[in-house]
Amino acid sequence: MASMGPLILAASLIAVASAPQKTPSYSVIRTIPIGGEGGWDYLSMDSRSHRLFISRGTHMMVLNVDSGKIVGDIPNTPGVHGAAIAGRAGKGYTSNGRDDSVTVFDLRSLKVLKSVKVGSRPDAICYDPASRRVFTFNGGSQDATAVDTGNDEVAGTVKLDGRPEFPQADGRGNLYVNIEDKSEIQKIDTKALKVTATWPLAPGEEPSGLAIDTKNHILFSTCSNNIMAVSDAEAGKVIAGPKIGNGPDAAGFDPAYDLAFSSNGQDGTLTVIGRLPTGTYDAVQTVKTKPSARTMALDPRTHRIYLIAADLEPQTDPSQRRRRMVPGSTQILVVAPK
Repeated sequence: MASMGPLILAASLIAVASAPQKTPSYSVIRTIPIGGEGGWDYLSMDSRSHRLFISRGTHMMVLNVDSGKIVGDIPNTPGVHGAAIAGRAGKGYTSNGRDDSVTVFDLRSLKVLKSVKVGSRPDAICYDPASRRVFTFNGGSQDATAVDTGNDEVAGTVKLDGRPEFPQADGRGNLYVNIEDKSEIQKIDTKALKVTATWPLAPGEEPSGLAIDTKNHILFSTCSNNIMAVSDAEAGKVIAGPKIGNGPDAAGFDPAYDLAFSSNGQDGTLTVIGRLPTGTYDAVQTVKTKPSARTMALDPRTHRIYLIAADLEPQTDPSQRRRRMVPGSTQILVVAPK
């Protein structure tokens, strides 16, 4: 009987290791005022350097999330939408929508290294580690431009089915992108530079944010009709459509907790989506954030979520589509599990 002890202990350790993490409770734990000028679009997290890259219209602010201090600014990025972090190359890349370019910068010093011309009106941008290429997704030319991170030259272009929104790479040579005006997803072979699959996101409409569970091959598309379209990336079909908040624009996924997130700027919430024991997906929590907090970035190191927002002036004109921001009130909200 004594000889069975190590076997029992080993079995117990395996059971503990394979047991799912308990779903944490999320809340805003900190607000970091950053001020500055310009609106914003995507946030990008460089977990290794603890830096958050914040697009501000014509420049990119860089925040150290530990100290809460702005540690740099990348200028002359007209119409900047986002940044891609190519850690292996030691470089970052911004998508500049107003002059059809990418700005290449050194990740450590933040010094600008080069400007690369890409397609028309580049919006979202993504690094693919399998091909070591950065891809811009160009709303004007409705295509994707691949930039080689070795020489920072254009490696080719992929024609898409419509207007692209946010992409995600699976690390195995596949890249997925939401096609907003067609309400679909397209799959790209990042080495061959060709589309290999397309599928509809119904009942989701006008997808924007996209997150990926690379282990289980699941995609999460935030859609304008308050649905997160959950897709099986291998089968190429939608498998669930849980409800999310109003005005979503970004998505995130934390593999440690098997949770997806939607940042909803219109009603100022963060929807937390979990996988239920039945295998489907549904909202498990709604976190109050702040109206205008529509984009986000997740740090897998700390499991914290960063959202950008501002104080809004009272709406005096009912026909006004968006309320004006109070000058100098831009802030980063830090949402954390406990």
